[in-house]
Amino acid sequence: MKTLTVRLPEALVAEIEAESRERRRSKSDVVRERLTLGAKAPSRGALPDLIADLAGSVHGLPADLSERKNEYLKSTGYGRKRAR
Repeated sequence: MKTLTVRLPEALVAEIEAESRERRRSKSDVVRERLTLGAKAPSRGALPDLIADLAGSVHGLPADLSERKNEYLKSTGYGRKRAR
């Protein structure tokens, strides 16, 4: 088996260490399992189903934004050159 060194955020390391202690498995085993499960993530086709509950959850945007996005972006000043 090969060795791979990675840098992880402290919060993630703490989470892995806690799971390792709780399950009485090595940290390497926990990381391997997580990586294996991540490789079996849903395909891109399932992505809309995963985020369907987020649609329409941003307040303050026009109801017809998908149809009139260019007008909305112009009204906000998006794309204009700014003074330096």
